Formats: sequence, C-alpha cells, structure tokens
Amino acid sequence: MSPLRLICVACGNICDPREHDTCPHCGPDEGILDVEFDLRQAGGLPGKLAARPHNIWRYAELLPVDTPPQSLADIGWTPLIEAPRLAAELGVARVRLKDDGRNASGSFKDRASAVGVARALQQGFREIACASTGNAATSLARCAASAGLSATIFVASSVPQGKLAQLLVYGARVFCVEGTYADAYRLCTEACQRFRWYNRNCAVNPYLVEGKKTAGLEIAEQCASDPPGWVVLSVGDGCSIAGVAKGLREMHTLGLLERLPRMLGVQARDVAPLAAAADSGTLDRGGRGSTYADSINVPIPRNWRKAVAGVRHSRGAWVTVGDDQIRQAAFDCGRLSGVFAEPAAAAAVAGAAAARRDGVLGADDDVLIVITGNGLKDIAGALSALPEPHRVPPDIAAVERIVTGANP
Repeated sequence: MSPLRLICVACGNICDPREHDTCPHCGPDEGILDVEFDLRQAGGLPGKLAARPHNIWRYAELLPVDTPPQSLADIGWTPLIEAPRLAAELGVARVRLKDDGRNASGSFKDRASAVGVARALQQGFREIACASTGNAATSLARCAASAGLSATIFVASSVPQGKLAQLLVYGARVFCVEGTYADAYRLCTEACQRFRWYNRNCAVNPYLVEGKKTAGLEIAEQCASDPPGWVVLSVGDGCSIAGVAKGLREMHTLGLLERLPRMLGVQARDVAPLAAAADSGTLDRGGRGSTYADSINVPIPRNWRKAVAGVRHSRGAWVTVGDDQIRQAAFDCGRLSGVFAEPAAAAAVAGAAAARRDGVLGADDDVLIVITGNGLKDIAGALSALPEPHRVPPDIAAVERIVTGANP
C-alpha cells in the first residue's frame, strides 16, 4: 500500500485517515471522501504485474490494505468475452463483456467487500455490516464467511430470493427491513454506531470504492494494447462507475493505458437521479420511482458526486432505459453472447443499445460492457424477460408439430 490521504469531494478538505470516514465540515450526506494515493510511490507497478497472482491483490500499491487475507485470493481478474453477434445487434463495431458474474458470490461487489473485510480485520473488528439491495450484501456475507468474520446484513423485504438464500447459506445475520432500501441503510448506520460494527457501506466508507476500482485497473491491463472507446456500466448508488473510472485514470497516469475510454452511465428511466444530477449539478433527494432491476433501484444515491465527476472527466455520457428495454437486453445478452446477466447488469446492455439509437455511440465504436451480476441471482427477474417453454406430452408427434410449425 502506498501512502494515502482522504479528500472531501464536496469542499476539498483533507481529512485524517485515522479519525474520519466522512468530512466533519460537510457531514455524512455530502462529505464523501476520496482516497488519493501517491502514484509516484506506485510508479514501478506496471513492471511487477507479470509475476503476480491474477486477483485484485496484484494491485497492492493502489489498495488501502496492508495484508490481504489469503482466503480472499479468488476475487477479481474476471474474463473479457468477445461478443460479435451482440455487437451486430447493438449496431456497433465491437463489444467485449467483462463478466464479473464469475466472481466468488456472482457479482462485481465482491471486489469492494474483499477490501472491506480486509480493512475490518486490519483494524481489529469482529463484526462487519452493510445495507444493500442485494449484491453488496451477498458479497459481504461470502467474504466475511471466508475470512472468519461475523456479518450482519440489512436488506429491504423485497430482496430477490436467490440473494436471500446466499445471505443465509453464508451464515450472515439478516434483517429484512419492512421498508425501502433507504430505510435499511438508515437502520444499518444506526446499528453500526450503536454496536461498534465495521460499516461496509460504500457511501460513507471511502475504502470500498478502492475495491471497485480494481475492475478499472483490470480493464486497463487486459486492454492495454487495445483499449475500448467506451466502458458501459449500470448505475445505482454511483460507487461502481466512480471506482471503474478511477482505476482507468490511475492506470493511464502510470503509463499502462495509452488513452482513457469514455464512461457511459446507465440508469433505469424511473430511477435516474444521477443522470439528472449530471445535467443540473445538484441531486434531487426526493427519492421517487422504482425499477425491477433491484441492484440499481436506488432513488437517493449517496455517492453521486464521484459518479458524476468520473463520467464527466472521461468526456462520457448518461442514458436511461425502461424496464422493458432491460428485459429485452437480458434475453439478447444471453442468446447472443452466452452470458447470463441479472437485470441490473442487463441494464448496461440496454444502455448501449439506447446510446446507439440516440447517436451517443457510433457504428464504428468499440464498446466494453461490464456485466456486474450473474442472472441466477434473480430467477424471477430473469424469467419475466423470457418466452415460455413448449410444454408437450412424451410424444414425438407433438415435438414435430412445433418444429415444423404444423397446426395441432
């Protein structure tokens, strides 16, 4: 780990890492901190990577962890998958999918949770907690179980059953809050303060975004000689796209990435406060709207400044998509690339399609889409996007009628 400092994204105040997780002047809602490393100390990193294991800890100089747990060595370095048929469907020259559904718990959020668990152990905590729409919770439960740390999870009662099953099988203590994600978040914050648990929530814990940053570091390394023009992510709280953008910037500064891709942030049309904030410069905290893509169903994002700044710095753009477009994209992604994306992950594919229709993306563009979660996490959501199977008796004649299109 290189030396670091914490900087408030609202006022620029430099905070003491030993005392603060949010800016004391701006408060916990606006005073989100950013971790800044001395990149001069990490200047030799590109030359060291070839000899290192293929997981997130290969970027040790750029992570806020002294000694990562060996039990979490299976996270990161997810594959890039060429998807030429999906590219043709979207109307762009090339599509690569970074399939983070292959992480240990099936989600991009394993990157952040691994760093959170490592930080909690490093600081002597015995219990770690988070509030989540689903994936952050399941990733934390899995990482905590692997490292021998107790986990407490707060989720809204609408959490998909697949994610709830993961939480329980990993042995987490689970509170299904009879309310919204915002209610679960507030209750988790109060519990962490009262019981002195380590708070894994990315909104107020600046170190968690550094874990998400590793996806950007990997994309830069995997595409060093052939970088995409655009990197596309679905967006809920804003932490993931902020982290990926930061990772790409750091690798560009270190000389490993020859040029910066542009970031495309995708939100559900009825829950798009960040897309609106990118235009207005302020966040509407009204908290309206909903989407079936539970992982991006966040009406009041906490990390909006980092997300908006990350997209703007890359000269990127924002698009919004409806639930029907997300359902279609989930089907298209599976049948045209062989990658099963949960609804929130499919939203990124839908966003690329919308950006092409709107002229944000051109026919010659090279696009990399981050698939943030595996479709098995939300079977009900997946099935809502798919055609019904053919139900037949055990009779070849019935099969033949369907195959040939003959009338029954």
